[in-house]
Amino acid sequence: MTTEALTSTEYIRHHLQNLTCGLREGSIHCAHSAEEAKELGFWAINVDTFGVSLVLGLLFLLLFRSVAKKATSGVPGGAQNFVEWSIEFIDDSVRGSFTGRSALVAPLALTIFVWIFLMNLMDLVPIDYIPFLTQQLGISHFKLVPTTDPNATIGMAIAVFFLVVFYSIKIKGVGGFVGELTLHPFGKFGLPANLFLESVNLIAKPVSLALRLFGNMYAGEMIFILIALLPFYLQWTLSLPWAIFHILIITLQAFIFMTLTIVYLDMAHQEYH
Repeated sequence: MTTEALTSTEYIRHHLQNLTCGLREGSIHCAHSAEEAKELGFWAINVDTFGVSLVLGLLFLLLFRSVAKKATSGVPGGAQNFVEWSIEFIDDSVRGSFTGRSALVAPLALTIFVWIFLMNLMDLVPIDYIPFLTQQLGISHFKLVPTTDPNATIGMAIAVFFLVVFYSIKIKGVGGFVGELTLHPFGKFGLPANLFLESVNLIAKPVSLALRLFGNMYAGEMIFILIALLPFYLQWTLSLPWAIFHILIITLQAFIFMTLTIVYLDMAHQEYH
C-alpha cells in the first residue's frame, strides 16, 4: 500500500480502520469499510486489536516467567536486570500510593504497566509495514496498536472499575458502600445530591482511564499517519524526532493508567475518602 495508490483521505481512513469480523447470515464476514463494520453489529470483534493484545500479553508472561526460572544471585544479565528493575519500580509505586493490604495490587500494577507499555510500543513500528504485509496475505485492514482502539482501553477500564466496586463492597460491606454513595458529602439530608455526585465520581474513574489512554495514543498515531503523507525526505526528518518524543508518551500513559488504578483501589480499601 502506498500513498500514491490512495488519496490522502482514503489513506487516513484505511489506517484508522480495524480488521472487524463478525457473523453475517451464518458465516464469518470481515468488513472492508467502516460502514460494513457497523452493519456487523455489537458482537463484531476487532480481530487485530484482540490478536495483538493477546500476543503481547503472552509475550509478557513468557518473558517474565523465563527470566524468573533462570534468575541467578550473581551479576544479572540484560533481561533479568530489566525484569528486576520493572518489579522494583512497580513495588515502589505501589508502596507509595497504596496504604491497604492486598496480594493483588502489585501483580495487577505490574501487568497493567508492562502490558499497556508493550501495546503502546507498537506505535513505533513504521506505519505502513504491517498493513503492507497483511495485504500480501489478503487482509485489507490491520491496526497494530491496540490502545488506539477504544474497545481495548474501555475494556481494561471496565475491569478496573469492577475491581474497585468489588473491593469497596468487600472492605466496607454493602451498607458501607451504599452509605458512601448516598451520605457523602452532604449527609443524609442531601441524599439525592450525594447519590448524583458520588455516582458521577464513580463512573468518571473508568471513563477517564479509558479516554485518556485512547486519546493520547490515537493522537500520536494520527501524527505518524500525517507524516507518512509527506514527501519522503520530510518523513524521516519529522518521524524520527516524533518517535523519540513518543517514547516518553507511551511510557507515561502506561504509568498514568497504572498509578490511577492503584489510587482507585486504595480509595476502595479506605472506609472514608
